[in-house]
Amino acid sequence: MPKSNPSLDMTPMVDLAFLLVTFFMLTASARVSEPVVVDTPSSNSDKLLPENVILVTIDDKGKAYYNINNYDVRIKTLERMGAQYKVDFNEKEKKEFAKMTSFGVPIETLKQYINMDENGRLAAKSPGIPLDSLNNQLGDWIQFGRIEAAKQAKTQKDKAEKASRAFKYEPIRFAIKADGKANYINVKQVIKVFTDKEIYRFNLITNLEKGNE
Repeated sequence: MPKSNPSLDMTPMVDLAFLLVTFFMLTASARVSEPVVVDTPSSNSDKLLPENVILVTIDDKGKAYYNINNYDVRIKTLERMGAQYKVDFNEKEKKEFAKMTSFGVPIETLKQYINMDENGRLAAKSPGIPLDSLNNQLGDWIQFGRIEAAKQAKTQKDKAEKASRAFKYEPIRFAIKADGKANYINVKQVIKVFTDKEIYRFNLITNLEKGNE
């Protein structure tokens, strides 16, 4: 019988590759730059930061920055802060704020900060979020963020129960990311803000030591 060389049709594989590339291009979003970069101390811990987290960053000058990484919770938290401090945010500002990362400005100047473009925010000198006893805005951000995250989790649970679906609840976690050159007193002040809100468990973010990589 005559022999023939086997052939492999690569067309389906090429089509699949183009479909995947198209999917990632349409669904991916541009990464927003962080307004502050800190050099965290090293440790031998290899635990990963959870996704559902409220993060407080402390730069080398002791200024505090706040971030919560849930789009809807960010909007609800902003609305609560606006009502608390009598600052009105329109819908465009709320949506823009929800896409941002960490920020370190008082609520009184947050509208102006939101309306800047990304380059303007990076160039702006953030004074940090107030956290003293007479003007503890950081404590309010943490408290309102925790409340709204719990409310959203309950809503998702109720929807899952109505649809007879399984629901895995991941409680909000709290984390502090401090620069290695930050004064210990500044870090202690942030810890006190957490403990004043009866939050006694939180993660301290560090870099993995080179010997353990």
